[in-house]
Amino acid sequence: MPTYQRETTVDSPFEDVWAFHSRVSGLEGVTPDWLGLRVERVIGPDGEANPHVLEPGAEVALSIRPFGVGPRQHWTSVITDRERNAGSAYFRDEMVYGPFDRWEHTHSFHADGDRTILRDRVEYELPLGGLGDAIEPVSKPGFEAMFRARHRLAKARLE
Repeated sequence: MPTYQRETTVDSPFEDVWAFHSRVSGLEGVTPDWLGLRVERVIGPDGEANPHVLEPGAEVALSIRPFGVGPRQHWTSVITDRERNAGSAYFRDEMVYGPFDRWEHTHSFHADGDRTILRDRVEYELPLGGLGDAIEPVSKPGFEAMFRARHRLAKARLE
């Protein structure tokens, strides 16, 4: 299964980085403008609209329209796991509706003194079966551009 990973060190304390990424406003804050993100709804695990923190069971429905071209692409993810220990934490979201056959994104955070190591790992499957497998190598530049921008925005907002 194809996997994409990116790691960045943010010159900001672990607690601040973790808190920022634990909210839907963090997702909005690290999504580059060129993706045209629109958060359609956020529902907490207890059915509460717009929960303060994204806990396991929370559902996030969004749409994107990259570069303002074509129809909006709708995407729904569920937070499936979230764990915090002393100096490290992670949460995982899985796409339940959207453009990929499979998308599992693990966001992890590790304290490094007064800094924080931010790591994204995405395991995914493109649609269209064998054709998706054949075009998978050309998907890497898109992942790279998006996650490079996300990490740059995280640094800009948190440092």
